Amino acid sequence: MNNKKKIIVTGGRGFIGSHFVEECLLRGHKVIDIDKMTYAANKKLPWDSHSDYKLIKEDIKDISHLPYCDYLVNFAAESHVDNSIKSSKIFVESNVMGTHNLLELVRGKEKYERPVFFQISTDEVYGDIEQGMYKEGDPLSPSNPYSASKASAEMLVKSYHRTYDIDYLITRTANNYGERQYSEKLIPKCISRLNDGKKIPIHGDGSYIRDWTYVKDNVNALMLLIDGGHKNDIFNIAAENFMTNLEVAKQIMSWLDKTDNDNLEFVENRWGQDIRYAVDSSKIRELGWKPKHEKGLYKWFK
Repeated sequence: MNNKKKIIVTGGRGFIGSHFVEECLLRGHKVIDIDKMTYAANKKLPWDSHSDYKLIKEDIKDISHLPYCDYLVNFAAESHVDNSIKSSKIFVESNVMGTHNLLELVRGKEKYERPVFFQISTDEVYGDIEQGMYKEGDPLSPSNPYSASKASAEMLVKSYHRTYDIDYLITRTANNYGERQYSEKLIPKCISRLNDGKKIPIHGDGSYIRDWTYVKDNVNALMLLIDGGHKNDIFNIAAENFMTNLEVAKQIMSWLDKTDNDNLEFVENRWGQDIRYAVDSSKIRELGWKPKHEKGLYKWFK
């Protein structure tokens, strides 16, 4: 039996998407990558000339044709919360209208040619929770324009399943970190600022809690769902590795032999700051997934 698949990946030049593309190629799958090559995209990657990889430089909200594929995995999204607070229009255009356009293109195919629509979402769609953890069936209550746009995309995916019988998967992933993450995110920002002799900016008092998951652990969970043929379901993916922003900064400082609190700068709090994100990942763990890096942060660089 041939288990090799043809997979369309949107946003495959971005952080998590690029790790997913890399794993797909390692497993022998063919990948068509649709990416509009924004500021956060990787301009060069080691597999650019791979025979099973093709890049299409287009915006998902404007693309008018989808080649045949077994899975459409939608990573493409504007994802920086602070940017969404300053100006949310592009988040609606990319995360909502882009997802809508992809769904319409899938809907227009003959049913036997439709791929599984795999929507990559975020734990932020639940909103914050001071105690306990959210399960997949809990209501969504996003706190900012970014998470609201991702929740909206999820609702579109589920509605197209109900109305048009499009098969889908949705994963809600906790904060990822690792290689190729764009510098606007907390961990690469900490590293780059310390290397440049600058202070790390910390919102508020740094007590806000996030769940940190190494990117390759997340990708392994995504591949498990594809390899297992799962569909029409939702899964939380998280290492359940809870750390405050201040703990994250201090761990990175220890990596770089920066232990003096003079390297920290406490700045004005983010509007609508979420106190704590926490999702229960027991559902996907029951399928056999377990993150290799669960406690603290894994140091992936030398």
